[in-house]
Amino acid sequence: MKNILVTGSAGFIGANVVKRLFGELEGAVIVGIDNMNAYYDVSLKEYRLRELETLNSENPRNAWTFVRGSIADRELVDRLFAEYGFDTVVNLAAQAGVRYSIENPDVYIESNIIGFYNILEACRHHPVEHLVYASSSSVYGGNKKVPFSVDDRVDNPVSLYAATKKSNELFAHCYSKLYNIPSTGLRFFTVYGPAGRPDMAYFGFTNKLLKGENIQIYNYGNCRRDFTYVDDIVEGIVRVMAKAPAKSVGDDGLPIPPYAVYNIGGGQPENLLDFVQILQEELVRSGVLPADYDFEAHKQLVPMQAGDVPVTYADATALERDFGFTPKTTLREGLRRFAEWYKEYYG
Repeated sequence: MKNILVTGSAGFIGANVVKRLFGELEGAVIVGIDNMNAYYDVSLKEYRLRELETLNSENPRNAWTFVRGSIADRELVDRLFAEYGFDTVVNLAAQAGVRYSIENPDVYIESNIIGFYNILEACRHHPVEHLVYASSSSVYGGNKKVPFSVDDRVDNPVSLYAATKKSNELFAHCYSKLYNIPSTGLRFFTVYGPAGRPDMAYFGFTNKLLKGENIQIYNYGNCRRDFTYVDDIVEGIVRVMAKAPAKSVGDDGLPIPPYAVYNIGGGQPENLLDFVQILQEELVRSGVLPADYDFEAHKQLVPMQAGDVPVTYADATALERDFGFTPKTTLREGLRRFAEWYKEYYG
């Protein structure tokens, strides 16, 4: 029987990971923790939690416990590790958002640095088989070489958010070396899908268009993003969970860090204007917006914003090599599912 901790379990990716575990495992103890902060509409987090409760009650093959709390609370984290003796930890709790980190740095230090440190300390004192944690494509900063490879240098973050994610990778490497903790960092590339985060472009654009407001397309539309559908991210996480980096000893008799980092991205960067075109077509198709909606009147091309980057582009060959998986969902397919969910959720 496996005991698994999923932090950020009311979040977009976290809730989808727990859903997947419900379907795949039997006899496991799955514990979720989330501070339910108001960075975006809390009712969405409550909606995801209700989905999880319903799924678990309809098919109670695993024990499910949700804890409303913060990983920045050291005492709470230690208590959970002592009580459950986790085999696997999936750390997805983090303060997200690039632009928000410029205005509200404190919450990033609390959640992404102190919170992650608390998780590492707990893994040290209550040894786990595998720590899997969310990093981000933002660690590549303004790298000009594309596609982004995990072998590239990532020493020039352009936002505090990116700096905290790079710090997570460094912390994890240090703890893997010192305490032989198997850890895998996953650099996610622009995750999207149903019940996602309203601060992400596809969701925010939809909200604004529905209100008749203008949408701002940064860098005059000359940005490209490697959009990755949430089910592809979850598939990558679940495969990685099951295969921890091997422990081994070097010539000096000390542990070689059981540490790895992978990109999870679609490998097909889309121009923002093409992305907006597909989004508007799917919003009309699903009935979120009328067929005669004047999209051109609501588009505003604006300069690049501080902390943003012109392109994200994942080289995910290492993930395919080691786990036999590469994201496959097309942008149109993913945005169609989002638009259909949006229509159903918001009526």
